[in-house]
Amino acid sequence: MNIPQQAATSTAVRRGARKSICGPTLAEIRTWPATISIPQAATALGCSKSHLHEAIKRDESPVKTIPFGSRRVVITADLIRLLSGEDREAS
Repeated sequence: MNIPQQAATSTAVRRGARKSICGPTLAEIRTWPATISIPQAATALGCSKSHLHEAIKRDESPVKTIPFGSRRVVITADLIRLLSGEDREAS
């Protein structure tokens, strides 16, 4: 069976896009520095950076953030805790 060139190209583009959407593995995240940017954390969580920014502003973020200069950063250990299914310690 011969696939039309346009269909083959569309499939290749979709496959390439799908691959770029995939986030990092938990093993890869465990090698990250102690804090990471909000866009990097959003990629790991599988959401947009604007969605995570909005959750942080509403104080509904699933991960802990700390101020760092004029921006906020995500604590990697808390991201790992969330993604591995561990409970947050009571404060």
